[in-house]
Amino acid sequence: MREQPRNNRISSGVIAAVSAAVVAVSSGVAWITWQATNNTQPVNPPKERVSQNNTKPPATTEQTAEIYLLRDTGRNLELVPIPVRVSASKDKPSEFLQAAFNGLLTAKNDGDTSSTIPLGTKVLGVKIENDAVRVNLSEEFTSGGGSASMTGRVGQVLYTATSLNPNAKVYIDVNGKQLDVLGGEGLELDQPLTRDSFAKNYQL
Repeated sequence: MREQPRNNRISSGVIAAVSAAVVAVSSGVAWITWQATNNTQPVNPPKERVSQNNTKPPATTEQTAEIYLLRDTGRNLELVPIPVRVSASKDKPSEFLQAAFNGLLTAKNDGDTSSTIPLGTKVLGVKIENDAVRVNLSEEFTSGGGSASMTGRVGQVLYTATSLNPNAKVYIDVNGKQLDVLGGEGLELDQPLTRDSFAKNYQL
């Protein structure tokens, strides 16, 4: 009967020792964690990587341009706007008009409308400065046809060049030189040309 109290005292001592050890370990872990937290240098967040896939896709460049062909009314010729699809943006008007001229120079006669611009004519360049448009054409533009044909082709170039700005002034060059007289019949061009001046001074 005397051994039982002794065993109880031993058990209580063991429990107390284990509890003290647990407290000590917990305190040590907490201290180590606090030290690690306070000794850690701040790290700058990584810069966001900009993916090339986030760039905006290019705007659709397929646009509708207007070229001008001629229609025979039975009494005279009239200039008629014809819509064509071109691969160019109106944000780049010089390129847009050059694409329109490429459409004009390859347009087919459809029985209702036609072109008097000689086959083989090429557009060598289109330049826009403020309210002026300068169109540079190849030598073929000056070949063949009578006065009606020449007046008609000048009108086609003028109206196509002013399709974006009807009030623009137009200069027509051939091989880089301003065209003052067109053809053997001597159609004089008082440049710059405008739609108003063409209507007053030339008759189709």
